[in-house]
Amino acid sequence: MHTSIRHDWHTEEVEALFALPFQELIFQAQSVHREYQTPNTIQMSTLLSVKTGACPEDCAYCPQSIRYDTGLNNEALMAVEDVRARAQAAREAGATRFCMGAAWRSPKKRDMEVMVAMISEVRILGMETCATLGMLTREQAQQLRAAGLDYYNHNIDTSPEFYEDIISTRNFQDRLDTLDAVREAGMNVCCGGIVGMGETVRDRARMLQVLANLAQHPESVPINQLVPVPGTPLANRAAIDPFDFIRTIAVARLIMPLAAVRLSAGREQMSDELQALAFLAGANSIFYGEKLLTTGNPDVQHDRQLFSRLGIHTAAGGVGALHT
Repeated sequence: MHTSIRHDWHTEEVEALFALPFQELIFQAQSVHREYQTPNTIQMSTLLSVKTGACPEDCAYCPQSIRYDTGLNNEALMAVEDVRARAQAAREAGATRFCMGAAWRSPKKRDMEVMVAMISEVRILGMETCATLGMLTREQAQQLRAAGLDYYNHNIDTSPEFYEDIISTRNFQDRLDTLDAVREAGMNVCCGGIVGMGETVRDRARMLQVLANLAQHPESVPINQLVPVPGTPLANRAAIDPFDFIRTIAVARLIMPLAAVRLSAGREQMSDELQALAFLAGANSIFYGEKLLTTGNPDVQHDRQLFSRLGIHTAAGGVGALHT
């Protein structure tokens, strides 16, 4: 039976998926995955922090906020030639998409000029380009698209209801407005959230429901597991049950069949077995390399060995759906 693509999910429906027996949920998710995606294939992205720290926002999970003492060294915006060198190394290591992250509330005019140059240099290498630079105006989104940016990452982080417990310096609608600007400019949307911040199952369901009910599903949905960083308000948050994390991956796959579901932050803390379960549940994209912005990531060689053990291939380009 062909699974339909929906944009009218009710909260109770999504919660019911979370409540399925674990094996039933995984079976359904893998079935949908095989219907819409290429099985046993992972798309690999590398994320580089091109400007680190001193962010004025107060996101409770983030070591880059200027409000928290996390021992992070603030770094100015990198030189364009240095970013090109890092992108080339990432390509040689197998990454097909290069993401550039900057700790800004929103970029200024001079920042945009440098980012445009960075995007152009990465595109010359033949890689897909992605950026996460904070909130964008419509004009900024158009400028990035004109420079050749393929993807823009702007996570909604959590449910609308739990959002104000995590961030007070911008509201949930600000996030949606940036997503609208990105979509209007013709870029692909990379948007997901973080689990393990103290949210309820309903919050996880609501987060995914918001994404699935957008007029067009995000092309990429990163599911991050909280990495508690000393000095941040969430430093002592208890770890999420691993099965609950996998359930979030599976439900994302079920209600957004065309999206690449990305196993993102927190992978360094995951066992090989847990990562394999995430792939079984429908994850088909990872961040690759030694760091994910400012937190650790499994090393490249270990990832290659894991893929070999699992018989997983890496995609030559962005993971595409089988049915469009």
